[in-house]
Amino acid sequence: MGHIINAKEEIYRALAERLSKMPEGAPINEDLMAILHRLYTESEATVGSKFPLLPMTLDKIADITGIDEKELKIILDGMSNKGLVLDIPRKDSFYYMLAPMLVGFFEYTFMRTGDHTTLKELAELFETYFHRDGVMHEVAGINTKIMRTLIYESLIPVAVETEVLDYEKASLIIKQSGGGAISMCACRHEAAHLGKACDAPVDVCMSLGGAAEWIVRKGLGKPATVDDLLKVLKQTQELGLVHLCDNVLNKPTYICNCCGCCCKVLRGINEQQVFATHPSNFIPSLELESCLGCGLCVDKCQIQAITMTDQGKGLSVPILNNDVCIGCGVCSSACPSGSLTMSRRSVLYVPPRNGREKLRRVAMEKGR
Repeated sequence: MGHIINAKEEIYRALAERLSKMPEGAPINEDLMAILHRLYTESEATVGSKFPLLPMTLDKIADITGIDEKELKIILDGMSNKGLVLDIPRKDSFYYMLAPMLVGFFEYTFMRTGDHTTLKELAELFETYFHRDGVMHEVAGINTKIMRTLIYESLIPVAVETEVLDYEKASLIIKQSGGGAISMCACRHEAAHLGKACDAPVDVCMSLGGAAEWIVRKGLGKPATVDDLLKVLKQTQELGLVHLCDNVLNKPTYICNCCGCCCKVLRGINEQQVFATHPSNFIPSLELESCLGCGLCVDKCQIQAITMTDQGKGLSVPILNNDVCIGCGVCSSACPSGSLTMSRRSVLYVPPRNGREKLRRVAMEKGR
């Protein structure tokens, strides 16, 4: 009996090693193993452990795994329905690729409703996993981050507005996408199962363009027009949420609207000083003369990048930590006196051209 158990464990271990070799990475520990045991059946783990690094058609994956195409198709369909595999339509066939941990099967698990007991157990496991030493460091990336931050466009100074490119503006990214889908925020949903969710809205996660087709097809979100997405953008700005986007130049696949108490990325900054999002090309500047010293900017900042410092004579002023600030503009938007304005950073960031280039950069930086 022991050899059967050992053989099963070897399958799941091989799956964990396959996931850990992806550009995004997934450090192996007992929590990851527990997560994989709950998400993957043994046959799914077998297929996942042998999955090619590049998207491939059913027949080629059958050759690699040695599994009959009909049987393999059933397994892959089941994995896709759980968000463990992405099935991407191309012409008259599908290409299949293994979903990474983040952004990947973590989000797809909590974008759906399901058995409360199972989701609560998974929420607890993921929560522990992401707080293990080294996990967020690995997932975040080195120089090339998995996400980038989008500034509130209304705060872009008129003097530089003509220099700001489309990839820096959330509204233009949405308009160029032609529409997409609106899904449940995975982080906020997970936090709800832990009894820690804030009161920010849940249905505010945006998938864009062709990427949204898969989300809708799998029942993870509802179709959304450009106007629908722009309404979510406006709603989340009014609530002081942070816009985080796929870190690519052309055709980003998603825009998240994040809070510092639930979001895995912003919590990574707050709790572990790990940055999985690249800052926007803007940073706040303080006009001291008009500052009221109200501290509203401190309260609104989602990543604790601002503190109030006593200047004497009953005067306190905000001090910005430039090493932490991601340039979202939430503080500036909340400032009642207009004392916090957004300025162009001296060095401008241009993201990778597309998802393929992003993953190539990430892999190279990690020696993969």
